[in-house]
This record gives sequence, structure tokens and C-alpha cells, in this order.
Amino acid sequence: MTSSKEYGSNSWELIVTVDHQYEEEQKEFTLRVSGDLHIGGVMLKLVEQINLSRDWSDYALWWEQKKCWLLKTHWTLDKCGVQADAKLLFTLQHKMLRLCLPNMKTVRLKVSFSSVVFKAVSDICKTLNIRRSEELSLLKQSEDTLKKKKKKDKNNKEPVIEDILNLYNSPVIAGSPASPGLFSKTMTPIYDPVNGTPVPSTMTWFSDSPLTAPNCSILAFSHPNCSPETLAEMYQPRTLADKAKLNAGWLDSSRSLMEQSVQEDDQLLLRFKYYTFFDLNPKYDAVRINQLYEQARWAILLEEIDCTEEEMLIFAALQYHLSKLSLSSEAQDFTHESEVDEVEAALSNLEVTLEGGKMDNILEDITDIPKLADNLRLFRPKKLTLKAFKQYWFVFKDTSVSYFKNKEAGHGEPIEKLNLKGCEVVPDVNVAGRKFGIKLLIPVADGMNEVYLRCDNENQYACWMAACVLAAKGKTMADSSYRPEVHKILSFLKMKNRTTSPQAVSDPESVGMKPERFVSPRYAKKYKSRQLAARILEAHQNVAQMPLVEAKLRFIQAWQSLPEFGLTYYIVRFKGSKKDDLLGISYNRLIRIDAATGDPITTWRFSSMKQWNVNWEIRQVAIEFDQNVSIAFTCLSADCKIVHEYIGGYIFLSTRSKDQNETLDEDLFHKLTGGRE
Repeated sequence: MTSSKEYGSNSWELIVTVDHQYEEEQKEFTLRVSGDLHIGGVMLKLVEQINLSRDWSDYALWWEQKKCWLLKTHWTLDKCGVQADAKLLFTLQHKMLRLCLPNMKTVRLKVSFSSVVFKAVSDICKTLNIRRSEELSLLKQSEDTLKKKKKKDKNNKEPVIEDILNLYNSPVIAGSPASPGLFSKTMTPIYDPVNGTPVPSTMTWFSDSPLTAPNCSILAFSHPNCSPETLAEMYQPRTLADKAKLNAGWLDSSRSLMEQSVQEDDQLLLRFKYYTFFDLNPKYDAVRINQLYEQARWAILLEEIDCTEEEMLIFAALQYHLSKLSLSSEAQDFTHESEVDEVEAALSNLEVTLEGGKMDNILEDITDIPKLADNLRLFRPKKLTLKAFKQYWFVFKDTSVSYFKNKEAGHGEPIEKLNLKGCEVVPDVNVAGRKFGIKLLIPVADGMNEVYLRCDNENQYACWMAACVLAAKGKTMADSSYRPEVHKILSFLKMKNRTTSPQAVSDPESVGMKPERFVSPRYAKKYKSRQLAARILEAHQNVAQMPLVEAKLRFIQAWQSLPEFGLTYYIVRFKGSKKDDLLGISYNRLIRIDAATGDPITTWRFSSMKQWNVNWEIRQVAIEFDQNVSIAFTCLSADCKIVHEYIGGYIFLSTRSKDQNETLDEDLFHKLTGGRE
């Protein structure tokens, strides 16, 4: 019975359900509280009433109806808006989660369900020894992928036992007296926990990571490819619309897992979300480089990104080379510090970043912006005409290319001057056929002008292609990234070059090779197994001497060279349009793409963006650019918050510099990506 004194007071009954960690059934407790009681006081009352001696420090209150955590313990119930009808759950903030990594391995570890996803991913990456966590995020599997998985499980009569790496029960736990940590905070190697020898910094760089040497090996080294049968059963997007569906499941970085209906022991995908891989360093990034290589590999095998047959053979040759190296004991010997030194020497002029590396030896004193001048062939596509190239004298200066009738006319007025700033540059190359073309899509008022340039040889192509790539970003050949870009293009062409005659199929290397494991199912069907093996071995001759890490970096670099690289697609409806279009989001631009043909319609650079916002009522993204250009669209294949976060995320990542320390301005990230709902 409630006394009249209690009945007349401002107190009321609050029901709280307690989620016990080791008990299946949840228990309800009734507390008598008042509106001026703070959240910390409610938790104290609850723990006293439960009357169990245990560590409650990780427990917090979750409000079921509002789908939010009550983490501000100094706030009162009135300030939070909690009344007698509220359903509160007293539960652990850290719960188990299964994560499918880019290498398709599943790890099970404890993750904060109360922190925003940006912070949770940062903690996950710290556990897995992956630097630059801001480039990654968590993704829910698309329904098409899950349907295919269910169908496979239904057809498979034997139960599938999933191979899960459990990091929660790892013997190395931060802070335990037996293990003060593999590394000091200054990234200095201390010792190997297995054999006591000094450990190179390749292995791990966090002092509180639970990774032991075997676990690090699983994450830092590539493992044998899956069988062609398994590959064929995996979901492969057929159209750009299918690719758009894959990107619908990105979690909101500004909200917690629990707020996004993620349950304990659910499976999510950990993936590189933003395609700007900053400061890749073989000395510290063994896991990061391997996972990046694996994400690129699977994107190519599952045809999430398109490539030519010639390029597919290069990727297959590198995979074959890496599978051979990974099986050798030397490649996995962590104590070979010299291997890292060799790789660093080999990569001294190879900076695997989208912007190109800055190297001291090429920072010359340039007082005049360099220019290119040479004979090239030009073709402008028109309806009902043959593809006939005509030779002109071309001059490339600043970010523009002009062409003249001949070299003598080069001092007069050009036939036409093309401004390449903001254009799309697409390689049109077939090394075997000696075809070195550059396709330019130049933005104009009513869409894109298509222009084809044809070069005579590799060196000419590399110089002009690099100039076009930089000009599209608004940079000139005076920029320090020009020469590394030329070098990158030449090295990729060299890998494509067939220097040897096809090897005999009786070659012992081709026996048991199973070439179908290294190419997408579409290419595997095109050739007989022996033919494919011979072509892969032929391409392998150009990469056979590469060390392990350099081969992975070359694979990543070749992936970055593909025209579709870094484009994330969404189905949208532009304001004023009667049909759906595709929006491609890249690290430096937005592209409107025709959904029927896949052709780019218009490109907008982030560098010319003045502001962007979201009208949350009608879920419309509006963006303003220079020269009074403005666009607005609604997103049909995903929540508009995902698109908004992508744009803000890329702008946030562009603010990073090597002078900064490892700490990130998390507030700036949320300011740029959060929006105001």
C-alpha cells in the first residue's frame, strides 16, 4: 500500500528492466522516483534494489520508445523527458559484435553500442591495428546479398560452420601484469609475446591491442583464394543500379549502434568507405595495406568495379604472385626487418595516394609553368560518322590544351582551346594493340563534350595523361605530384606489357594453379582453364620479382587507376527531372550519370562548392556551387543522410595533413557530416 504522504507527493513509479549479462531472462524492477532525480540517482537506486555484488560500471539506461541512451547522468528525469510510461532498459554499453572484414574473415569482439559509430569504428580499428580509422565505417549487408546467402544455405545440406576469429578471448589483454603491451605509445617495438625476440613495427603499433602474432598474421597476410564455385555463388552486382543498392546500408556515423537497431552478436561489414588512403606506410600499416588489398581484390573478382580483360590479367597475375609469396615461410617471418627496409627502398618513389606523393628530390625551383607540345591525333564523336583520328599540333599549358593545324601555326590562334578543369579523364588503352588513348569528358552548359586524344607511345601517353589528370583537379604540371603521376602510369603500362611469348601449358607452374580463382566468373567462362593459366603466367613475368608489400601496393595502385575507382553510386531524382538518375560520389567531385546508358551527364567539383544542406522534411539535398550553379535532389536508393555524410566526410578528409598528429578533430567531422534533423 502507498501511504497518503507518498501518494500526495511528486513521486511516481518507474519500471526498469535489467538485462543481466549471464542470465537469459530479463527482470523488471519498480522504482519510486521524482522528476528532479538525476539519471545517476536512478541507477544508484536500481543497483541497491537489485542487491547483487558485481561490476556495474559498464551498464547504462536505454530508453526503448525514444531509441536513445540516457548517458548524461547529471541530467534530471524531467530534463530528459522521462515519465511514468517510459520503458527503460538497464544494459551493458559494450556488447559482442561479429564483423566481416575486407578479407572476408569474420572477427568477434566487444564494441561500444552507446558511442557514436565514428568513435566505435575508431576503437575497432585500434583493436585490429588499422591506422586512419576515419577512412572506414560499418555497413549493413544489402538484401540481395542476404537473399543469395539464404538460398545458398538452403541448397547446402551440410551445416556451414563459420570460421570466426574471437578477439575477446585473446590471451593479450591491455593492462594485464603479464602483458604490458607489445608496443610503447611512441610506436617503438618492444618484444614478441611468443618467442621474446624484438618485434618489427610492421606487426602492431598500439599498446592496448589484443592481437597476438597468429591473429596479426590472419589480418596482415592474404590467404588462398576461395574456389571458383564459392565465388560464383556470391552476389555480383550486374548494373549500376545494383551497385547503388550495395551502398544503401552504411550506418550513420553520428548515432550509436543501438540507435540504429543493431543487436548483440549481429554481423556487420567493416569496409573502407572513403577512397582517400592517407599516409600508407609499410612500416606501420601491414594490416591496413592487406585489408585494403583484399577489398580491392574482392571488388574486382565480384565485378563491383569494371576493368578491361588486359587489366583483369594484371590483377590475376598479382594475386597469383601474392598467393605464392604468402605460402612461403619467408614472407611471414616477422623478424625480418630487412624486408621492410627493402620495401621502403623500392617504394621511395611510389606514393600510393590519390593526390600523388610529394618528394623532396623533385621539388625543383620552377619559375615558369612547364608546358607540353607534340603531335597528337584527335577525334570528336558525331552521329553516323566513322571513328577517324586527325593529326594536330597540341600545346598543353596551365590547365588547358590547345590544338593547331601544324607546328608552324602554333604561334597563332588555336583551332580550339579546351579547359580541362573539372573534366572527366578516362584511359582508353590497349598495350597489346599499341593503342594509347585519352578520353576527355569536358563539362559544358548542356552536359559533357566528348573528345578523344590518341598518343603514339607509352612515354608520350604517360606525360599527357598525367597532365590531363592534374588539370582536371585544377593543378598544373608545376605541381610536385606530376612526375610521380607519370611514373605511376608508366609502371602500370609496364605491367600490362607482354615481354615474353606465352608459356607452354605443360609448364610445372600451371599445374594445380586453378586460374579461375584469380579472375571474375565472367572471364573464367570466356577461356579454357589451360588458356587462362598460360595468359596469367605470361602477365606474371612482369611482376615475378616484386616483394610482398610492394606487390600489394601495386595492386592497390592499379585499382586506383581504373576509371570507375572511388565512385559510390546512389539512385536519385534531381529537382525538375521526370526520371531517375545515378549520382556518383568521388573524393573530389559529384557526377550525374544517365541511369540507362551509364554515361556521365555533368560533373561538379567539391572545390567549387559553396555550401550544402538538407531539407529534412522533404529529405532533399541542396548544393550551391560557384557561378550561381545550384542543384537539388532526393535520394531514392538510400537515406539522404548517407549521401550528406559522404559529401561532408570527403571534405573532412581533405583537411588532413602529414604535419598533424594522429588525433582527429571529431567535432569537425560531426559538424560537416551530421546535418540538423
